[in-house]
Amino acid sequence: MAPVARTPDGSRPPADPAAAVADASDRGARIAAVVIALAWHAAIALPAALGARAELAAPAVVLAGWLLVAATGVLAGFRLLRGAPLPAWPVAALLLVVDAVVFAAAGEQQLFTAGNWVWGTLGWFFVLAVWGRRASGLVALLGAHSLIALAGVLGHGATAPADLARYAMYVYGTSTLPVAVFVGSTAIAGLARQRAGAAASAHAAEAERDAAERARRERRARLTLAGGAAEEVLAELADGRADPDDPDVQRRAVLAAARLRRLIAESDDVPDPLLHELRAAVDLAERNGLPIDLVTIGSPPPLPVEVRRRLADPLTATLADARGWARLTVVAGPVEVVVSLVTPDRAGPDSAGPPADDVRVEYLYERDGEIRWAQTRWRG
Repeated sequence: MAPVARTPDGSRPPADPAAAVADASDRGARIAAVVIALAWHAAIALPAALGARAELAAPAVVLAGWLLVAATGVLAGFRLLRGAPLPAWPVAALLLVVDAVVFAAAGEQQLFTAGNWVWGTLGWFFVLAVWGRRASGLVALLGAHSLIALAGVLGHGATAPADLARYAMYVYGTSTLPVAVFVGSTAIAGLARQRAGAAASAHAAEAERDAAERARRERRARLTLAGGAAEEVLAELADGRADPDDPDVQRRAVLAAARLRRLIAESDDVPDPLLHELRAAVDLAERNGLPIDLVTIGSPPPLPVEVRRRLADPLTATLADARGWARLTVVAGPVEVVVSLVTPDRAGPDSAGPPADDVRVEYLYERDGEIRWAQTRWRG
């Protein structure tokens, strides 16, 4: 397991759901490891050492080692649960030194008894020391512990076959469980991360499909609406019910064409979709003989289609009714986009803005008989 990154206050920074699930699984395993190590050290090792102190070769040394390991374990466990573990190898070196000293101080009579508490306890503190690292580090520490124990056995003259067999049994029995817990917690956290990642990917794909389907339906509805307006104008012209020289008919035709043009531009894959859609409206106005200036300041941030539509549609309607000249200005920043249109005022109805309940885009409109000014503003 890789070390878990933390903020200065000990909390995990924002992460993806898979990492959050893996961290929750790993935290449960950390709590279990800390509880096992400290409970074993206090409930089993201490009573055994106190009960055998009269038979220990150097009881004061054995008990002092117990206190030093207890203090180190409490600090290491606290830091591990906070996500800021102590440096692994200095802690491991200290534990190995205590290991060697206790084996020497236990004496021959207590060599294979619970009074020599390092047999059953020290492996759990190795787990706390190297938590979050590769399992090979824990195996190396348990191997060093086995060599220290072998040196203690040989040093006390316990070389009979029965003693060596007992030594092998002690090494196997006190090493397998810490290794199993360590490797098992790593595997469970990895599996939890994998499954959470797969579930998050599936949910993201489903949400993307739903969004695409919703966008397709909305686009079809808008295309039907815009196409219906254009079809109505064309039908009236074909039937002779509308006069091509009528300014109102011209305005309706230009507005329908502008909406269709913007709908086509809306699906184009371009770096600045909003500017692309506005340029489509400007290009149509220029084709109809309207001199127009397009001024852009800054680059718009990525905006949803709905926001771009709310920014562009009211000004497209005003632009369709413009005569003489027009100036379209786009001022964009990371958290705000302002689109403004200025044209000469003329007789005719006011242009409609975004829906009244649209709180994301603000619409302003003024006219004084000489100038007509419209503005849409989005704030992130």
